Amino acid sequence: MKLEEFNEAGRSEAIATLRPCVDVTRWCEHLADRRPYGSIDELVSEAGAAASPFTADEVEQALSHHPRIGERARGASTEAALSRSEQAGVDPADAEIARALAEGNAAYEQRFGRVFLIRAAGRSAGEILEALTARLGNDDATEERVVAEQLREIAVLRLKGAIAA
Repeated sequence: MKLEEFNEAGRSEAIATLRPCVDVTRWCEHLADRRPYGSIDELVSEAGAAASPFTADEVEQALSHHPRIGERARGASTEAALSRSEQAGVDPADAEIARALAEGNAAYEQRFGRVFLIRAAGRSAGEILEALTARLGNDDATEERVVAEQLREIAVLRLKGAIAA
């Protein structure tokens, strides 16, 4: 969608455009209610500010349907397509990496009680596995901050793809 179209869209349509970026109601409503934006940079800046930080409840809301790293999101939704694209660097044919990611995901979920989240776009499977392994050593408070920051990065990255100048 073009920025001009986003600015002129009805509130529900604007919110619907934002939801695939990150399904956090407050964030979507905030960005829709702050329209019009004079530029993409202004929108992205506001998006980053509104996501800094996401609350623990908002993170849980967004992660409730997020696929595990290394697992391809199913379905035809925009969010599933974005997730598949973002995880392009994770080759499911590499059995050793796939096994290590599955084990890491299970350890992470057991340790923190939620799915591992990382901005996967532009990262290789090895880099993601390295980050996953390192983050298993985080305490709960540190990991909560890291996850909120990763979610913010994902939201802003997706927003840049969803709305064009």
